[in-house]
Amino acid sequence: MTLYPVAEKFVSINGEGTRAGELAVFIRFRECNLRCSYCDTKWANSCDTPAEMMSAEEISAYIDDSGVTNVTLTGGEPLLRSGLYELIEILIKNRKSVEIETNGSLSIKELAGKPCRPLFTMDYKLPSSGMESSMCLENFQYLSESDTVKFVSGSISDLERAKEIIERFNLSERCHVYFSPVFGSINPEQIVDFMKKYRLNRTRLQLQLHKFIWTPDKKGV
Repeated sequence: MTLYPVAEKFVSINGEGTRAGELAVFIRFRECNLRCSYCDTKWANSCDTPAEMMSAEEISAYIDDSGVTNVTLTGGEPLLRSGLYELIEILIKNRKSVEIETNGSLSIKELAGKPCRPLFTMDYKLPSSGMESSMCLENFQYLSESDTVKFVSGSISDLERAKEIIERFNLSERCHVYFSPVFGSINPEQIVDFMKKYRLNRTRLQLQLHKFIWTPDKKGV
């Protein structure tokens, strides 16, 4: 039986992505393979982060009890978890809508081809993250129009790199595309001006709602 290291579980609103503002059950797994400069969940990134070891059935029961149908699997990096599809299949067959928040460094090919396919909200790590060299570029070919690529930007040079990637892989025609500022590093107005300057149609600016509703470092929201 697969056991999953759950560092945190809670109900809140989605702070970003296509479901921003909607209720969701968050299941946060411990451990991440990247170390982004602006990471706001560093506490969960270690392989020895305290976690509750839960089976797929136990996680599903917790979600059922919540009465909420949107589920966000996050981390850390959820794609590091072996047997993840076992959990996804159970949740989707129980009529839950499952989204995976992934950092873009690990292949989504296998899960994207499964009968019970989750939604993907996938980062592309820009230069200021320090992790761009880890990006798995082949992932772009497995995205659907319901998926999202998110560019967390901390500078104008980040935005310029994002524009190159969007155009190179025709992302605005392939999936949802979002710009999100590194909190406190770039003014959102600068992103709007950049979008206007280059007529970036079918892209969106999105602020992380939870950082405005609660304090930016608050857990469980």
